[in-house]
Amino acid sequence: MNLLSRRNRAWTDLTIVLIVAAVCGLVAANVELIEWLFTLTRQWERFQIDELAVVLVALAIGMTWFALRRYADARREVLLRNEAQGRLAEALAEQRRLGQRYVALQEAERKALARELHDELGQYLNAIKIDAVAMRDTASDSATRQAAATAIIGNADHVYRTVGGLIRRLRPVGLDELGLAAALEHIVDGARTRAPATRFSLAIDGDVERLGEHCDLTIYRLVQEGLTNCAKHASASAIEIQLVRGRDERGHNITLTMTDDGAGANWAQHRDGLGLVGMRERVESLGGALHITTAPGYGFRFVASFPLEGAGA
Repeated sequence: MNLLSRRNRAWTDLTIVLIVAAVCGLVAANVELIEWLFTLTRQWERFQIDELAVVLVALAIGMTWFALRRYADARREVLLRNEAQGRLAEALAEQRRLGQRYVALQEAERKALARELHDELGQYLNAIKIDAVAMRDTASDSATRQAAATAIIGNADHVYRTVGGLIRRLRPVGLDELGLAAALEHIVDGARTRAPATRFSLAIDGDVERLGEHCDLTIYRLVQEGLTNCAKHASASAIEIQLVRGRDERGHNITLTMTDDGAGANWAQHRDGLGLVGMRERVESLGGALHITTAPGYGFRFVASFPLEGAGA
C-alpha cells in the first residue's frame, strides 16, 4: 500500500469516527440521555453511580493511551525487523558474491593447472616418446634395447592418456575455443562412447554463446555432474538434456533440464552428496534455483534456472 492510499484510508477512518460521534450526540440530545440516566440511578445515589460517566471517560482516555503505546511498540518492532531483514539480505548478497568469487578462483586455478600440464608435462612426455621411438628403430640388433624402448613408449602413451584425461576433467575441452554448445556436444559424445547402450539426447534452444565464463562453466559442470551421477547410480536407458535461453518479465534467463529413466532415489531418506551440493551452490551463486524430482523406480530429474544478469551476461 503506497503513501497516498494510506492517507486516504486514514481520512476515511477519521470521517467514520466523526460521523459516529455526531450520531451519538444527536441520539443523546433527542432522548435526553443524561436526564434518563440521572432518574435511573437516583435510587443508588449513595453508590455514586451518576459519577460513572467520569470513570468511563477516564477509562476511554487510558485505553487510548494504552493503544498508542502498543502501536508505538509495534512500529518500533516492525522497523527493527525491517532493518534485520535488510541486513540479512545484504549478508545473503555478500555470500552470493563470495560464492561467485570462490567458483571463479577455483576455475582459474583449474585452468592454470590444465595449461601447465599441457604445456610442460605433455611436451616432455612427447619428447620421451620420440627418443624411445628412435632408440627402438636404430637398435634392431639388440632385442633387449628394443624391448626397453617399447616399454618406454607404452608407459609414455599411458601417462599421456592419463594427463589428457586430467586436463579434460580440469578444463572443459573446447569451451574457450569453440563455445558452450560444442563443449556440451563433446561431453555427451564421450558419455555415448562410455555407455553405448544408453540413448543420449541433447537439445539447445536459443543463443547460448557468449553468456560469460561463469555461466558457461556452471552449465558445463552441471551437465558433467549429471552424467557422472547417471553413470554411477542411475542404470538409465535414456538421458535427455535440454538447454533453453528464454525471456520473461524479469529479463533473459537460462533453464537447464536433465532427465533420466533410471533407478531414481528415495528423496525422503536421501542425503545430498557433495556433487548435488556443489551443483546447488553453483546455481544459487548465479541467483538461480535448482529443483530436483525423483522417486524409486521413476528416474531422476533436475531443473536449474537462473537469470543471465546474475551471470554478468
